[in-house]
Amino acid sequence: MSNKKFYVTTPIYYPSDNLHIGHTYCTVAVDCVKRFKTMQGYDVFFTTGTDEHGQKIEDKAKEFGMKPKAYVDGIVKNIKKLWEIMDIDYDYFVRSTDEDHEKDVQEIFQKLYDKGDIYKGEYKGYYCKPCESFWTEAQLGEGHTCPDCGRSTELTNEESYFFRLSKYKDRLLKYYEDHPEFIEPAFRKNEMVKNFFEGESGLEDLSVSRSTFDWGVKVPFDPKHVVYVWIDALTCYLTAIGYGTDKEKFNDYWPAGVHFVGKEIIRFHVIIWPAILMALDLPLPDKVFGHGWILFDNDKMSKSKGNVIYPEPIIKLYGVDALKYFLLREFSFGSDGSFNIEKFMQRLNSDLANDLGNLLSRTVSMIGKYNDGVIKDMGVREDLDDDLENLAVSVVDKVEKAMEHYEFSVALEAIWKLIRRTNKYVDETEPWKLAKDEDKKDRLNTVLYNLAESLRIVSVLIYPFIKETSLKIREQLGLDEKVSWEDSRVFGLLPDDTKVRKGEVIFPRLDIEAEIERFNEENTALLESRIMKEKKEEKEDIKEEVTIDDFDKLDIRVAEVLDVEDHPKADKLFVLKLKVGDMERQVVSGIKDHYKKEDLIGKKVLMIVNLKPIKLRGIESKGMILAAEDDEKNLSLASTLADLKSGAKIS
Repeated sequence: MSNKKFYVTTPIYYPSDNLHIGHTYCTVAVDCVKRFKTMQGYDVFFTTGTDEHGQKIEDKAKEFGMKPKAYVDGIVKNIKKLWEIMDIDYDYFVRSTDEDHEKDVQEIFQKLYDKGDIYKGEYKGYYCKPCESFWTEAQLGEGHTCPDCGRSTELTNEESYFFRLSKYKDRLLKYYEDHPEFIEPAFRKNEMVKNFFEGESGLEDLSVSRSTFDWGVKVPFDPKHVVYVWIDALTCYLTAIGYGTDKEKFNDYWPAGVHFVGKEIIRFHVIIWPAILMALDLPLPDKVFGHGWILFDNDKMSKSKGNVIYPEPIIKLYGVDALKYFLLREFSFGSDGSFNIEKFMQRLNSDLANDLGNLLSRTVSMIGKYNDGVIKDMGVREDLDDDLENLAVSVVDKVEKAMEHYEFSVALEAIWKLIRRTNKYVDETEPWKLAKDEDKKDRLNTVLYNLAESLRIVSVLIYPFIKETSLKIREQLGLDEKVSWEDSRVFGLLPDDTKVRKGEVIFPRLDIEAEIERFNEENTALLESRIMKEKKEEKEDIKEEVTIDDFDKLDIRVAEVLDVEDHPKADKLFVLKLKVGDMERQVVSGIKDHYKKEDLIGKKVLMIVNLKPIKLRGIESKGMILAAEDDEKNLSLASTLADLKSGAKIS
């Protein structure tokens, strides 16, 4: 085993709900780093996990009439299942409810108290429940909103224990100055200093306990208090590698090589966390990398907005590597990026289907057609060959340089430059013409060898990013699964007489318009199923309160069904023509399992007429008819007690 150790972590995710694309983004990146560093010869330990205590979790569990642990158990099960589907190669999944972890938290809290770095006081200030964050009034947004999430904060006044964070102000600033690589991207250091160190108040002591709820680790010397969730969560990084239980393992892997976190929690990791480690006389992590958010069409993903993108439908329809490639290639890791399903399809078609998939398919097909599937280098070289070879062996250094700063998109662009150059080499050498001339048989074999060898190097370089695709390429080239990073530095390692094995197209080209509809159906179905599941678990199945102004935005009217047709592309959908006063509207509705066509014609129903039109399986739907459904899936269309004329408004 290598003696070079490298410890890498995702955030300790807060499991108040199922994970979406944004959480997947960071985990995919960390998984890529683990594979990359392992290929470089490091003994890598990768930790992920869940931060399960706190008031928000306790309140969420109460909504469903559940105990907090039972509630998070279900979420954690889904997270682990997702990581399994995505082939995430983590080494330890730590839960803040683990018994060993809770003991570690109490031990650390006691050490800090005994040292005088924790003292008892009274907290007066603003608290954001969703973020589990305390704020001073000066830090808040307009209307006392949380500067991280924009939600309302509440003014709290309670007994609390405090960590002497202010004591470590100068040490932290000095550490930033002496270790400029500690915070990446570099601009985040300036944000931290400006927002939390400068100004009249400067770096204030931190409230590290709560006494208004019970769901947390008890303070060992004062059990009416529970440890503040961020002390609890951050300690997971230590627990996962044996702090308090396995000294040898802990000393092997600590300090961490890099903590990857979302930008919204970087302050906890570069201010609070290093100060705690300083107080414990432990070395600091080498680096904390604060990545950007993945937005949805430039808006933050939210289940309440209905714009959450889940990874499961993408994996089901297009494979795990298509998702991994898009996340790592499309966005600059340190900045925000906007997820758009059309962009995803375009990237899949252009990079994966046209560039890589087409190159593999053409190469293996030509070797099969022109040389009975056997790869053989006959050494008949031209200047074009040198150009391709020089580029191929130079890519590895570019990838390594990019990965030093976790520039995943830059690394992948360097690899794709080789892929595009190899495709160009096909067009320049024209193997189909060489095959027609028996005197050029040796040149043809050399060209085909160069194509296969370029793909071999590509298969090595893409392994950390899209492992499954790498192995599929190697299988079709007749190679084994053993992938060595150093083999990407040398051109010509593919043995003569290797037999190719043509397989299926690794990335079929997509009909984007049709696939967008297909994806939207899958993602919407998953979103709705999760919402319905939550509703069934709630004690009171009542949505969030609305105002009369919210209701007034809906234009609900009586509509008469004029005609009903089967949807040509969907077994469970009807296409209805409706009369709404003087208007006629077409609505697509999923009521086919509950009504016959003849029973609907002439019926008066209630309809939202100002709903934004959408296409469902290619048919435009302008509005929505209302219905009620009980727990046994019995459905009834909504109407009025009196027989009102179509067009009558509901108010």
